Amino acid sequence: MISKSLYINIVIRISLIVVLSALLGYLIVEEQSLRFSFICFLAIILITVSLISYLNKTNRNIRFFFDSVRNDDSNLSFSVDAKSGNLRELYLSMNNVNQQIQSLKIENRKQEQYFQKILEHLAAGIITYNTKGFVLHANTAARRLLSMEVLTHLKQIERIDKNLFQAIKDLKPFERRLVAINTNQGEIQLLLKSTSFGTNENELIILSIQDIKHELDEKEVESWMRLIRVLMHEIMNSITPITSLAESLSNIYRSDEMPVPAEEVTDKTIATTLQGLNVIKEQGKGLMSFVDSFRKLTRIPKPDMKIFRVSELFSRVKILSDSFENENKAEISFHNIDPDLEIFADENLISLVLLNLIKNAVEANEDNPDCKIKVIAGIDAGHLPEICVIDNGPGITKEYLEEIFIPFFTTREKGSGIGLSVSRQIMGAHGGTLKVSSIPGKETLFCMSFKN
Repeated sequence: MISKSLYINIVIRISLIVVLSALLGYLIVEEQSLRFSFICFLAIILITVSLISYLNKTNRNIRFFFDSVRNDDSNLSFSVDAKSGNLRELYLSMNNVNQQIQSLKIENRKQEQYFQKILEHLAAGIITYNTKGFVLHANTAARRLLSMEVLTHLKQIERIDKNLFQAIKDLKPFERRLVAINTNQGEIQLLLKSTSFGTNENELIILSIQDIKHELDEKEVESWMRLIRVLMHEIMNSITPITSLAESLSNIYRSDEMPVPAEEVTDKTIATTLQGLNVIKEQGKGLMSFVDSFRKLTRIPKPDMKIFRVSELFSRVKILSDSFENENKAEISFHNIDPDLEIFADENLISLVLLNLIKNAVEANEDNPDCKIKVIAGIDAGHLPEICVIDNGPGITKEYLEEIFIPFFTTREKGSGIGLSVSRQIMGAHGGTLKVSSIPGKETLFCMSFKN
């Protein structure tokens, strides 16, 4: 803003130039004194030069001020003593603006230091880099996880582990990825997550790196303990009656720790023995079937990945599901939101998973006279292909929701307890997921999500 004194100074000089120009014009028209005309002309030139010099000086100082702001130099200061004259108010205003800029810079530095301290105290590694791979910041945790003292470019990570570098390079915003790398301390499991901000021309990516090997180990141990409990329960249920029955049969042929003479063995004794042996045989078959189920659980074939249409999958599954027991009591409908939807997977394995989910829904609704099962295919919130099986049956309680994927866990008398576990393994082999949600007494939802 132009100060009042500066404004008055400019107005006075311009007024003098206008008055002298008018006077000079009058003298020339009236052919008055040549000497006086020359004096007027000279005065006009001097005042004009003085005005230009005055404005140049002002503009030069203003330019210096803005140059200092552009160059992030807040040390420039203008003198506001008596010598500054008419520009004193202007200099004072620019000095005040400069002081405000200095205060903002100091405050920004404090905030920057504050956030850097927070980043340094985080257990997770944080790396900020631009689209060209130049690292702007890497906290202590990130450098420690990568065993690097200095990190200035993502290319440096390639020397440590090529798979990790490729994973970071291919990582999309808001995507998560788990990568295993070998370090001096052994193998670690790194969970990568990224987000981006800024414009397309100046985009920055924030990458978080977290070692979750300890958490994975704890989960693995927990899963093994739960599996062992189920295995022990099933095996003990089969072996206990066999042991008890074998002991009872042995007692029939012993008397005072001595074998019973052959002539004392009656037809009733032989019949009882045969009956007991048949029971032992059936229990043995049941135990062998259980072991065979466990063997199947540990031998999931590698998927033969191909692109196929979901509509073709639905046609195939619909025919196969017609043979289910109690199928006539359930209304099964198939809905394909996108008729052209395609999936890159093993169609045979995915058919097994989908059939298993439909069969489970049919069996869960055995006592539901108004059973309705919907199989819906479409795109989920993450823009990934998805197939969901929804039924209006009794639902699954929260307690059982955490158990249903454990091998051999079942709530049905004739269930094997491996269907859902195998189904989840198959989806995992495809890089996808199998999730469940349920509202007891209302509905149960199983969703298969696939990678693009």
